[in-house]
Amino acid sequence: MNNDNDLVPLEINLNAKAEGTLNESWLAMFGGAINMLMRGMFGGRSTPVSVTGTKKQIASFQKALGHEAKYLKAMKKYGLDKPGVNKSKAQLDRAIKNFESDTGIVWPFK
Repeated sequence: MNNDNDLVPLEINLNAKAEGTLNESWLAMFGGAINMLMRGMFGGRSTPVSVTGTKKQIASFQKALGHEAKYLKAMKKYGLDKPGVNKSKAQLDRAIKNFESDTGIVWPFK
């Protein structure tokens, strides 16, 4: 049983499209969950997360999320004009393309 102080884990089902549960509400939840995860990665309050899907879907989600964080850190540190930032953006774009291909879900930040 959860105490009032326990955080309820975010639940992200990467099989939403295949299961027919992918709709506008699900996409809003997904965008909000990614936002919360990113805030936790940048020093905000961390939130427990439960991600379900195939191994390939989960791996592509992790890569896309990781590359999103790397790109934002590089952009913040160097601005948009440095070659390293452009390389980081290209890696993020590939990771997003793979995620979308593996899950059928559009990445919320483009």
